[in-house]
Amino acid sequence: MTSIDHHTATRHSVANEDAPVRGKDPLPRLLAQLIERAGDPVSVERASSRPWASALFQGRRHMIFLRLCGPDAAERRARFAQGLEEAEWRLTRHFVADITIDAVQSAPGEERIEMSALTIEDW
Repeated sequence: MTSIDHHTATRHSVANEDAPVRGKDPLPRLLAQLIERAGDPVSVERASSRPWASALFQGRRHMIFLRLCGPDAAERRARFAQGLEEAEWRLTRHFVADITIDAVQSAPGEERIEMSALTIEDW
């Protein structure tokens, strides 16, 4: 299982951008794109990844918890969510088969987003 707990200060460390190893976890690259989509200020409260397989495919199941802050957090969350399922993601040797927002918690100046994604190895 891969697990990441960081803030936007490490947003530019994308581990598998041009990785030659098949099966490398695409979570860091996906997180970088989600952070970019959410806009600043945003933090990754928690993110984890575990292997997933079906009879025909293999990939990874991801759980991601984002926190958006600021007076415009609610508007940014709405923009973030709009068209999320149809968005194009740039992942090395993987593609996003499914991505959903599972829960949202709202407070003044803060939005917490719990989401899940399934990435499949692109043969």
